[in-house]
Amino acid sequence: MPEIGYEGQQKLKKARVLVVGAGGLGCPVLQYLGAAGVGEIAVADHDVVEESNLHRQILFTMADIGRNKAEVAAERLTALNPFITITPVPQKVTEDNAALLIGAYDFVIDGSDNFATRYLVNDHCVALGKTLVYGSIFQFDGQVSVLNHEGSPNYRSLFPEPPPPEDVPNCAENGVMGPLPGLIGSLMAGEALKLICGFGELLSGRLLTFNALTGASAVYRY
Repeated sequence: MPEIGYEGQQKLKKARVLVVGAGGLGCPVLQYLGAAGVGEIAVADHDVVEESNLHRQILFTMADIGRNKAEVAAERLTALNPFITITPVPQKVTEDNAALLIGAYDFVIDGSDNFATRYLVNDHCVALGKTLVYGSIFQFDGQVSVLNHEGSPNYRSLFPEPPPPEDVPNCAENGVMGPLPGLIGSLMAGEALKLICGFGELLSGRLLTFNALTGASAVYRY
């Protein structure tokens, strides 16, 4: 494709990306970035594979149950593309390590599944001047945006404060339709590739929403 070409492939090879979370969103993001030839990818996730993950976290198999997600993901991506560098970070992203992790990479893709991590990652990206590709899923609904890019709004521009803990849903308790993370994660990967190669119009300052029940999608400026 002329939008990528040789120059774009070189940009992909030189890119260094941190993916936070190797769950439903992280799995397709990681697969497409690895297949595209993104030169250095770090994947941070402290969690282990559970049987209930497998319908939506398609990097993993029954044989991986009980293993750390970041380490399994690194093995799968190395098998997919042995010419890139995959660094597993089998840790939770916290105040103690966030600045060091985020500061070491060109930009961040947040596929986390909780508000505490989203706000933490966002705030450190703002402090360090890093672009953040954001996605979220819940039952049949998904969202994608590109945050803090060249002065564009950040996550707190969309959601100034976290909701009360008692109002916070999660996939384990409320469920999510299996293909939805694949759809949203693929859109996130697309934004990342556009960001690296410098083509197309990013979802910067815009929020894309998708409902899998109706097939309806919309883009809102904020």
